[in-house]
Amino acid sequence: MSTTLDADVTLAPLNGDPRPAGDWVTVFHLVIVALDPYTYESSWIINTAGRVLRNFVGADCRVAFLVTAPARESEEFLGPWTKEILTFADEDRAVVRALGLASLPAIVHLDHRLTLRASAEGWNPPDWREFAAHLGRAMSWRPPVIPDGSDPPPFAGTPALG
Repeated sequence: MSTTLDADVTLAPLNGDPRPAGDWVTVFHLVIVALDPYTYESSWIINTAGRVLRNFVGADCRVAFLVTAPARESEEFLGPWTKEILTFADEDRAVVRALGLASLPAIVHLDHRLTLRASAEGWNPPDWREFAAHLGRAMSWRPPVIPDGSDPPPFAGTPALG
């Protein structure tokens, strides 16, 4: 993977000031689950994605949701997850576009240089399991079980740019 996110791309947290992406990786890598709140598919994966992100909260990475909607709609879509997991609003899909994502949901791992180290698009449990194993090795952390009994069946996802 050779995609590198431009350090000047802005990430806008729900509870804080927007900052360049480079500011978010000065200490920790960044792991993001990107969701489209206007599709059923992204709603099916919220709890699974939250479980995967929650697993890595104590690791040497910053975990976050990225929702392709205004802040208020992002908060409504994720509900209580926004109180537990850092959430970015990407209303114009600039971050999704800059990452080169083709379908959502997606999970990505960005290092200190904002290089895309791993990703998985759509919900294919073996791909997400491989992603989690990669992240676990990179962070010296135990990955979660994927899938578990509460996860939805596999699906391809929807176009990332709407």
